[in-house]
This record gives sequence, C-alpha cells and structure tokens, in this order.
Amino acid sequence: AVSLPYLVTTDSRPANSILPSEEFSDQRLAALRSEGKPVFVYFTADWCLTCKVNEAAVLERGATAKLFAAKGIAVLRGDFTRRDPGIARFLASHGAAGVPLYLYYPRGAGAKLLPQILTTSVLTKAVAGLGS
Repeated sequence: AVSLPYLVTTDSRPANSILPSEEFSDQRLAALRSEGKPVFVYFTADWCLTCKVNEAAVLERGATAKLFAAKGIAVLRGDFTRRDPGIARFLASHGAAGVPLYLYYPRGAGAKLLPQILTTSVLTKAVAGLGS
C-alpha cells in the first residue's frame, strides 16, 4: 500500500511507451475499421491495478509491439482515469462496468472481447485468429 501513490499519476500513458497507440475515439475506431485495418482497443486508468499489471506484463513489451507492427494492427488507447462519459458509454455498450476492457477487431470482422487478465498467449492467439 505504501507504493500505491507512485502508481497513480495524472497521465496513464506509460512514460516510455513501447506500444505505439493513438487516443481512443469512436470516430477514429470507425475510420480505421473503414480502412480495413485490424484494431486493438484497450481501456485503462491510473487507479486500475489490473490494467497496470497487464500493461507491464503484456502490452508494453517489445514482442507485442513487433507482433502488432508485423500484422499492421492499429492500437487505440482509452484513458478512463477521469471517468470520461464517452468512454463510459462505450464500455457499457460492450457490457463492461469499468476497466480494463480489451477488444480486438480483426480486419473486416466484429469485436472480439479479450479477458480482463491478459497473457501474451491470449493476445497472440486472438491476433492469429485462434480465439482466446
């Protein structure tokens, strides 16, 4: 508990982010999908310990960045630290009361909901079309 204040910052984007991402918006997601690009969307918050563990263990890894780059996967990141109403609506529309939420949109297909506890294997299988 003593270290918790160090995990909570004003910007939940990792200072030295390895995984390139854009800020989430419904419009950007729609644009990327209309371009036929596969998209990985994730929602996080500074106060979400599960989010931070998933980011450190899976998302902010060189292997993940390389995999996404090789497959041409765009990454959208939604910051729910301040409980943005637009993100809250999007979360609710996917049956989520909060974060984390991980969605993968394969090229030309609907969203695949990934588990709240991510592993490299789960993410790799989803991207390869093998399910989770």
